[in-house]
Amino acid sequence: MTDPDIDDELLDDAPPELRRGSEPIRMVVKIKAEGMRLDHYLQIYFQDFSRSDLQEGIRSGAITVNGKTTKPSHKVRSDDILAVTLPEPQHPAPVPEDIPLDVLYEDEFLAVVNKPWNMVVHPAKGNWSGTLVNALQFRFKDALSQANGSHRPGIVHRLDKDTSGAILIGKEERTHRELAGMFEHRKMFKEYVAICAGELDRDSDYIEAAMKLHPHDRLRQIVSRDADAKEAVSYYEVMERFRGFALVKVQPKTGRTHQIRVHLAHVGCPVLADKLYGGRSSFKLSEAIGHPLETDELLLERQALHAFRLRFKHPRTGNWLEVEAPFPPDMRRTLDVLREHRKL
Repeated sequence: MTDPDIDDELLDDAPPELRRGSEPIRMVVKIKAEGMRLDHYLQIYFQDFSRSDLQEGIRSGAITVNGKTTKPSHKVRSDDILAVTLPEPQHPAPVPEDIPLDVLYEDEFLAVVNKPWNMVVHPAKGNWSGTLVNALQFRFKDALSQANGSHRPGIVHRLDKDTSGAILIGKEERTHRELAGMFEHRKMFKEYVAICAGELDRDSDYIEAAMKLHPHDRLRQIVSRDADAKEAVSYYEVMERFRGFALVKVQPKTGRTHQIRVHLAHVGCPVLADKLYGGRSSFKLSEAIGHPLETDELLLERQALHAFRLRFKHPRTGNWLEVEAPFPPDMRRTLDVLREHRKL
């Protein structure tokens, strides 16, 4: 199964509806996926299924390419037409759990929730409970869209497990599909804030660096000039500078998995406490002060990345909606310490 923390923004080219049932799902392969294995390509979109489940579907003829059966290792080509028939996942449906939610905005069509860090968005292997979906089902009950299937009710997009902040929830089917279309066509304006280790040369700039999956580590993305790398563009602006650190606002213009984390590491300023791309998984008070302490304090135990703002045109009212998620306590505390001990 794909990693549960993979950001749904990877699904830039997903069909507007990924419903399971008796009618095959029709998908047209985009040029950016040319040469990818069929089972790998499908796993990006159908994350409720293991690769072995998808491979069995291909072998059995439940998944065809241009009307013909094929092998899981088949390399897809641009404009290939896939017909996919898949059953509901075999694992149990998520159950409601009374987990507190910080609802930033809500109307009859949609909601925006401030997701805490250390929370997986929807149930998957190793995380069958305690997810955002479990909490949503308790909070909103039946008032959640099923456009992404019964195992991901209301989920329009995702955030990494350890990224906090604003996440959009669809409560009504048509609205959900239109919100997904906004992500697909880059009409959803997203703004993140990050505390970085390092000092950026410019106060603001674009980072244009194509990305691809690491050839040997399926959890990592890398910057690459290879032909199969995907365009990736991020705009950043330094909000506050410290000695050896910076508070940065980032607006991703494309939506690649881990894009902000990869791009900031690429320019020498990885997100603070980002083990995957920065080499360390925590940040302590002694590190901020610059000398050992008899009694230390753990400031961060996850990457200091927060989805701060969503701005979009409401699909039903036509009005512009802007929702902000307040800085989480761990990032606020870290900034207070940096202002005290690392002031320029």
